[in-house]
Order: sequence, then C-alpha cells, then structure tokens
Amino acid sequence: MEQPTLPLTVVEPDAGTIVTMGGLTTTVKVPSTATAGVVAIVEHTLAPGFLGAPPHLHQREDEISYVLDGDLTVQVGEQVQVVSAGAYIVKPRGIMHTVWNAGQTMVRYIEIIAPGGLESYFAARAALIRADGPPDMAAITALQEQYALSFERERVPQLLQRYGLRM
Repeated sequence: MEQPTLPLTVVEPDAGTIVTMGGLTTTVKVPSTATAGVVAIVEHTLAPGFLGAPPHLHQREDEISYVLDGDLTVQVGEQVQVVSAGAYIVKPRGIMHTVWNAGQTMVRYIEIIAPGGLESYFAARAALIRADGPPDMAAITALQEQYALSFERERVPQLLQRYGLRM
C-alpha cells in the first residue's frame, strides 16, 4: 500500500494565519491540511490580565501546550497551576479547562491540537464577533456544536473577579 506524500511545509517565524479576539492572538502555524488531519499547531499570545477563553472542553481533540515566554495559569478540571517558559501542559479531551495570564508580561505558547481541524474554529468564531453590537450567540452556539465544544460561561464572572482578569 502506498503512503500518501505530503508536500514539504516550512513556516517562517512571522508566517501564519492570525486571529485576535480580546487579549488572545492565535496564529495558525501548521494547519491540519499539512498533516493529513493528524495534528495542527497554533501559537497563542495572551496579554497580561486576560482570560484566554471561558472554561471549555473538547469532545474530539487533545491539546498539548508548550510555554515559550511568560507565566501561564492553567486550570484543568479543578486543578490550577502557574507554569513558566519551558513547561508542557496536557489538556485531555473531555476535561474542562481554561488558561489566563495573571502576570504583567505577555505570555506566548505553542498549542499542539490532535487530531487537527480545531485550528479553523478561531477564525470562524472571530468572524461572528461584531464591533458594533453584541455577538450573535445563536450562531456562536451552532459553531461550537459544529466543533464539539462545550463552554461553562457561567464560571467566567467568578474567574474574572477572583484573579482580576478581563476578556
């Protein structure tokens, strides 16, 4: 049986598709199309004092994050830990998780998403956010269902207050 051959993919340091929502900027570095859907890699930057996303879980994907710069606070289930540059964080599918930057400097981290496909969610969600009014929650909910994501938005006010964060 012949193995499919994927083309050589080189991603330069400043290359990739960039999406910004609040204090989180996501750059798709390796789309799942480059790996036959096996994995995708994104690079996130998270501004000081920002929650990266409401607590959420993935039904299909596992995520592994690697902190490049700064201190990232991670909550997986009920466990909260601050991790620094050089640390890996495993966020398994089916377990509620979130991240935030409680520090004073930008956090930069790589996220490996397996299997790939979720990297398209960021641009799709950003397209639903209007600058001139409230978001279309029905459209956002439909998008989350498409990507098999579940969110616990009701926990956001507590996280924002407890850790002095904003979205």
